[in-house]
Parts: sequence; C-alpha cells; structure tokens
Amino acid sequence: MAMRINYMEELDSLRRSVKEMGEAVEASFDQLLSAVDSKDEDLEMKIISGDRIINDMERNIESRCLSLITRQQPIAGDLRMISAALKVVTDIERIGDQTADIAELMLRMKGSELDLYSRHITGMLGVAKEIVHDAVDAFVDRDSKAADEVIRHDDVVDELFSKVKDDLVRRLQEGVSDVDACVDVLLIAKYLERIGDHAVNIAEWELFQESGSIKDIRLM
Repeated sequence: MAMRINYMEELDSLRRSVKEMGEAVEASFDQLLSAVDSKDEDLEMKIISGDRIINDMERNIESRCLSLITRQQPIAGDLRMISAALKVVTDIERIGDQTADIAELMLRMKGSELDLYSRHITGMLGVAKEIVHDAVDAFVDRDSKAADEVIRHDDVVDELFSKVKDDLVRRLQEGVSDVDACVDVLLIAKYLERIGDHAVNIAEWELFQESGSIKDIRLM
C-alpha cells in the first residue's frame, strides 16, 4: 500500500513539474512582451540566458518519466500520461527556444517598433501566449474540452501570420530600405506561428492521455 501511495505521489509530482516548466516558459514570454514594449536589451539578454533553465527542466522531467516507466511498469492511463509528458516537455522546450530566438532578433533590430512593419505582430504575440498557457493547463488539468479549444484557436495565429506576411510583402514592394528588418519581423512571425503549432501538439497530447489516440490514430 505504501508503495502505491508513493507511486501516486510521484505521478502528481510529475504533473506539477510539467506545469512549473510551462509556467517558466510563460514567464519568459511575459518578459518578451515587456521587452517589445520597453526595448530593454538587458531584458532581452535575460530571456536568452534563461532558456538554459528551461532546458534543464526538460531533462529532469524526461529522466523522471523514464525512471517511472522502468521502475513501476505503469499500465493503461498512467502509461499514457507519462508517455504524453515525455512528448509535452519537448514541445514546451521548443517554445522556450523560439521565445529566446525572438529575443535575439529583437536585439538585432535595436529597438525598432514592430508595429511599423505590421500592426498584426503584437496581436500574434498576445494570442500565442494565450494558447500556450491554455494548452499547458489543459494537459495538467486533463481537460479535453480546453484542449479542443486550443486546437481551434491556432487558426487565429495562422491568420495573423498571413496578415503579417502580406504587410511585409507590401512594404518591400514599396521599395523600402530596411529590408533586413523586414526579414527579421517575418522570422519573428514565423517563430510565433511555430509556437502556436507546439501549443497544438501539447493539446493533442492531452487528448492522447485521455483516449490513447492522437489525430485519430490509436497508439495505446
């Protein structure tokens, strides 16, 4: 009985760690939003250096997942949850990487106003942050309805990306001199689109841990 209680505590601890990793990425994204407004290069550098912490969290969670699988040999729902957590932390880590990549681009742009290039880019930032938060919460809370909503909401990110791209194409067609900055803004928008894709992956892994299927393919 004591072993079973300890096992359940380990599963609960694993879920909390995934949530903490998600919160760390959200904090990094909040810093990014502040840096976009303030043009604070020190804050941008902090985002870049903080990505190592998120990487360490990923490795720690992966190690614990593998330990649980080998020591406890979980079955059914527990195995789905642990397997999904292994996948989810990879997506969260990639979100952290891409947040740091955006901070690097902001440093390179040296305080340029993103809205001068497209009025939709700040909207993309806000929506991307929202769906990352919702996706991690859906996974930790095992909320399949919330996961479905995240998947639907990603269409908004894709639509905004298309609008940013159209704005940049028009700007380049006008013969502007800041071509490099236009490319950087396009890269920022592309990273945000990828962040949306990773949020969708997290939501899909929530659906997997409930059903054993992902994208209508039965895995477990």
